[in-house]
Parts: sequence; C-alpha cells; structure tokens
Amino acid sequence: MADIEYFTQEGLRKLKEELEQLTVVERPRIAAAIAEARDKGDLSENAEYDAAKEAQGLLEMKIVKLQQLIMNARVLDESKMDTSKVLLLSTVKIKNLNTKSIMTYTIVSEKEANLKQGKISVTSPIAKGLLGKSVGDQVEIQVPAGKVMFEIVEITRL
Repeated sequence: MADIEYFTQEGLRKLKEELEQLTVVERPRIAAAIAEARDKGDLSENAEYDAAKEAQGLLEMKIVKLQQLIMNARVLDESKMDTSKVLLLSTVKIKNLNTKSIMTYTIVSEKEANLKQGKISVTSPIAKGLLGKSVGDQVEIQVPAGKVMFEIVEITRL
C-alpha cells in the first residue's frame, strides 16, 4: 500500500496537470514515434524503434507513479490548522542566532519543495527540527555546515 502524502490545493493541481500532459501529449507522441520506426523495416536492427519503446516504458512507469500519488494524495485545509505550533504547511520565520539573519520557509510535502520559492520539504533537517515548536522556541538543528541555533520568530499559514 502506498503512503498518503499531503498537498496544498495548488500542489495537487500541478500533479494533475503533469499527468494530463503525459497522457494526452507525450503518450501519443511516443506511439507515433514507434509507428514511424516500425515502418522503416527490420526491427531487430532498428535503434530508433528500440529507443522509442524504451521511452514508452519509462513514460508508462512515470504515469503509473503519478496516478498512484494522486490517488493517495490528501489536501490539507489550512483554515482548520493550529497556528501556535509549526506543522506541515506552516510558514515559519526563523532567526539564525549566530548570524542574526532572518529566513522564512513554508513547510510542504517532498513533491512540492522548491527552495527558490521558500518551500522546504517536511523531511529536510530544518523542517524536522522546527516541527511541533512554538514562537519563541530556540532549536539547535544539524545542517550540512554543522549545528545551528535558530529562534522561531513567527508562525503563519499559507
């Protein structure tokens, strides 16, 4: 049985759009490439045919994985979530106590993580260290550069 993953409404919409792109656009394109390669004659020595069949296999595997992910996805209702503690979909403003710099991160599922947008995976070291904590709490988190002390300045929702 597959694991349940939690998404924002936007994250689930993006997954569905990707699945539609693969099934409506990519699948027919690869089928056409296979047909074209098949028309060129001897399949035993046809590299184009072999490449198209391999691409088809990879595409079908990706489609199945996306379908399973969507089937097991759950959308979180942020309006009903506690804002006194850091949870999935919390936007957390933290202060690095060594450098005094302030960073803001939103904690999301692994599939929605995007550091450029300030979205970190719930499985990242920083997110794991922040989960369950409240405003004013100081936490020591092991990051690749070593241990860093952070203070939680603010917790909000998306």
